[in-house]
Amino acid sequence: MSVKLSHNVFGEGQTLVILHGLFGSKRNWSSIARQLSDTFRVLTVDLRNHGESPWNDIHDYPSMAEDVATLIKDECSEPVCTLGHSMGGKVAMYLSLVWPKLVDRLIVVDIPPARSSGTPIDYVHAMQNVPLATLSHRRDVEQALANMIPDPKVRGFLVTNIMTQPEGLKWIANLDVIERYFDKILAWPDSVNGYQFSRPTLFLEGEHSGFVGPEHAEVIHKLFPVANRQVIENAGHWIHVENTEAFLHAVRAFMESS
Repeated sequence: MSVKLSHNVFGEGQTLVILHGLFGSKRNWSSIARQLSDTFRVLTVDLRNHGESPWNDIHDYPSMAEDVATLIKDECSEPVCTLGHSMGGKVAMYLSLVWPKLVDRLIVVDIPPARSSGTPIDYVHAMQNVPLATLSHRRDVEQALANMIPDPKVRGFLVTNIMTQPEGLKWIANLDVIERYFDKILAWPDSVNGYQFSRPTLFLEGEHSGFVGPEHAEVIHKLFPVANRQVIENAGHWIHVENTEAFLHAVRAFMESS
């Protein structure tokens, strides 16, 4: 059963639906959405168990894609361009394969339709082990994560999932359900093998990211036969953050192509 997803709308024109990755949120994509809203109607979405969307005991790709399909049916009068990063990219791919009439074109950001290495589950455990009840500020949480997560950029990203409430700090990501479904998040559902999405598709890959490799060419072509692959220079997995200008240029060029 689908959940009603929290989303924001920017601009007018052809609709672009943006789906974030694991531990991301629609808020992370607001700057990108504002920059694209001069030409397009952009929906930034919180997937289930993230941001301001409802929590649910199931966190797999069929369920997440059904949530997005329901959102598109409710909010859009014609097929949309769907853009997904990392986990959101897998949601976008599953959506386009199972509900192709809802998707006019597809942009997949640095994730293959295959099992991926993804975020270490150690990050989830580190977040679960933070003694939130004893802390007062987001910076305290960041410090508490330092022993298990030495990279300050990763810690800074993860603590965007902290909300300050009158009664104290709270994780806005459903850590227990994400932990339980973690293997399914890294995997790719076998149920869509044999499906195809034959509309225009663009895979954007970070030059310094190891998520998508030559070994994925066959499965990409099998599921998305007209897909183009483009490498974004000077970027790792978070292409839209690490080379925003090149990312925006690629998205605009693809959406405006015939």
